[in-house]
Amino acid sequence: MAEKEKKQSVQTIQTKTRVEKGKSSIASVIFGRTGIIILLILLQFGFLIAGYTYLQGKMYFIDSVVKAGAVILVIYLTNNRSNPAFKMVWMTIMLVAPVFGVLLYIFVEFQVGVRWLNARLEHMHETTKKHWTQDEAVQEQLKEEDSEVASLAHYVCEYGGFPAYENTGVKYFSCGEDKIEELIRQLEKAEKFIFMEYFIIGEGYVWDTVLEVLRKKVKEGVEVRFLYDGMCCLSLLPYHYPQELESYGIQCHMFAPIVPALSTRQNNRDHRKIVVIDGKVAFTGGINLADEYINAITRFGYWKDAGLRIEGAAAWNFTVMFLDFWNAFRPFEQDYSAFRPQLAVLPASDGVVQPYADSPLDEEPVAETVYLDILAQSQQYVYFYTPYLAIGEEMLDALRNAAKRGVDVRLVLPGIPDKKLVFRLSRSYYLPLLRAGVRIYEYTPGFLHAKCCVSDDRAAVVGSINMDYRSMFLHFECGVLLLQNSQVLALRDDVRRTLPQCREVQCADCRTGLAGTVLDSVLRLLSPLM
Repeated sequence: MAEKEKKQSVQTIQTKTRVEKGKSSIASVIFGRTGIIILLILLQFGFLIAGYTYLQGKMYFIDSVVKAGAVILVIYLTNNRSNPAFKMVWMTIMLVAPVFGVLLYIFVEFQVGVRWLNARLEHMHETTKKHWTQDEAVQEQLKEEDSEVASLAHYVCEYGGFPAYENTGVKYFSCGEDKIEELIRQLEKAEKFIFMEYFIIGEGYVWDTVLEVLRKKVKEGVEVRFLYDGMCCLSLLPYHYPQELESYGIQCHMFAPIVPALSTRQNNRDHRKIVVIDGKVAFTGGINLADEYINAITRFGYWKDAGLRIEGAAAWNFTVMFLDFWNAFRPFEQDYSAFRPQLAVLPASDGVVQPYADSPLDEEPVAETVYLDILAQSQQYVYFYTPYLAIGEEMLDALRNAAKRGVDVRLVLPGIPDKKLVFRLSRSYYLPLLRAGVRIYEYTPGFLHAKCCVSDDRAAVVGSINMDYRSMFLHFECGVLLLQNSQVLALRDDVRRTLPQCREVQCADCRTGLAGTVLDSVLRLLSPLM
């Protein structure tokens, strides 16, 4: 009873705090650093438009040269290996406004910073490749049990660089409250090091509690490294927050702080959620370090999320994953062996566990390929949790084709959106999917933020990967592929428990007028940018 009263008290305090902060949030955005960044970016757009107007009206020769350049760029894009939807957006811009399109493409795409980051990450991966070694016995055992899922594990290892493991315990969390509670319990047990990497940190009960544990652990001699995405500096955290954490003895780096410059790097966010404790335990999933993720505050109804704890051999993938990213921005350590624990007692074998990451800067769409492969191999059912739905023709066809051949394909999305325009975009995909036999559900209690996939009681993915362009092609992401693991069934059962709380969407719900059809068409065209 006391624990219940404590949680209610926390919720009341946090809700009041959010209301008080909300009164000044608009003003802080307009007059603070965020407003300045937005203003300077808009000024850059203004300069581009002014330059476009000048070239169009004053210099016929240059105008013709740039238009010829537009044709060359269209040919280049046609033969480029990038995603077709992104090509279509650029080609449309160049068709409508050739001069402006060329200027914008050159200005945005040919960025030295992006090329440097890509080269640095490739160098890190090559330098530390010795730490990625696949136990062939694991692959052979998986082949004997299920050759189809073994081929997926082989792909993730060969083209993603992430081995598969046995001897790993897994625990699936169906809500943020349970995951954060377990996270804090495991952090308290840390003896050597803690690595943490998050997309969002929001000041409040969750972060205050975690930070208190981290500060205590630093005093005990535990090495703590913290990496978070620069989007937080827009409104959630002070720009110089890394220095504050450093003053506590916590090593900290902010990935790609938002700066007032047009650049593709602004799109390449670190969307991963990773915790590694002593190299023995790791966490991932969709749950960030903010109060809405445990429903201590209410933003969009009940916040439904998912997470995963792994313990044992497979935690090593997350250790190297974190260290490669951490060392890409500072003088790096090449020998990671000090962070690999000698596990005296290995967890009992429970299928195969394969943590993996996906980078937007290489040419291998690991996140999308894993989903496509699971859909292609499915025979009985495939269930997806995703907060956003913005997919290309290849994924759209994979979902429809699976349903057409009799697979029970179900998508679970939010009933209450966090971004109304993106919610409208997600719904624009409903009708072609429903007509093919895909069943779509909207979670009526609130916002569903989980990013999961489960199929045929044999394969599942839990991670940070949404079914949208940003996750699959623009963000740094991570997930865990579970094959023949007991937690595959735990995820399946969670989805089946959640479905009765959802409203199943019918074709009749997707009717819209002419204006709505036009809006949906425009949103679909611009979906790679949303």
